[in-house]
Amino acid sequence: MIKFKDENLYTKLDILQKEFSKLKAKEILEFEIQNPNYKVLVDIGQIYYCKMLTPKIINENTIIARYEKLNQNESFHKDTKDEEKYGVNSTFASIKKNEQASFLHYYKQALKNVNINKRTKILNLGVNSGDEFEVIKNYASNFENLELLGIDYSQSAIYEAQNNFKQKNISFICANINELYKLNLEEFDLIITIGTLQSSNIEFNILFQDIVQKYLKKTGAMILGFPNCRWIDGEMIYGAKAKNYQFPESSLLYKDVMFCKKYLQQKKYRVTITGKDYIFLTATSIR
Repeated sequence: MIKFKDENLYTKLDILQKEFSKLKAKEILEFEIQNPNYKVLVDIGQIYYCKMLTPKIINENTIIARYEKLNQNESFHKDTKDEEKYGVNSTFASIKKNEQASFLHYYKQALKNVNINKRTKILNLGVNSGDEFEVIKNYASNFENLELLGIDYSQSAIYEAQNNFKQKNISFICANINELYKLNLEEFDLIITIGTLQSSNIEFNILFQDIVQKYLKKTGAMILGFPNCRWIDGEMIYGAKAKNYQFPESSLLYKDVMFCKKYLQQKKYRVTITGKDYIFLTATSIR
């Protein structure tokens, strides 16, 4: 077992990088450390694709830090032609965003930014089984007066959402958001889409502009969520990763964020950008 005492962080990272690189999926690494900084220990786990397990307490100054290597093959990010990639039996379905503080805190902040209690008609594109609606149900004081519509391409996810939400003011449609014109939708005063418009089968800029022009009221608001993370073996790992990169690379993410910001500002919306593992862009009309 590795025992750290007075080594600085540079030395510790060099040693741990070698040890973590030897691990196979589900194998566990333990090391003893004095005066632990738990924030650093959690970050180390993410950097090396490991889940931090409950430490063993040796005494008031010393612990044994424990990590389990994540199975990087257990990720919905991998290319697949499966039409139910986001269905109830998929790897994606095991993700629980609402149990992640760095998602939930900033999403609730986004709802506050768009004055959720003043909205009436809400559209969620890429609703899946309804996590974002669950937060609105618990957070909005006017929930019973809201009219909510969720759209998703996955039929099994829509069935799950319908089972999760029996309220009469919530409805769901299984449809391809590239073909919204087929649905004869009205305008909404809040549109939410989180981690959907960046899908590989979507022309991001074109679809985003089309949504704003056709389905958002001029006095409405938007919440856009851009994943700055990857979900691996059920764990949220910080940092967006573009294709052909072996490490997190965020230029495409921020390119999309800035495109939306500039476009919405031109349309007379006030825009704020917050978040960490998910970047939240909120826009409210200044008309």
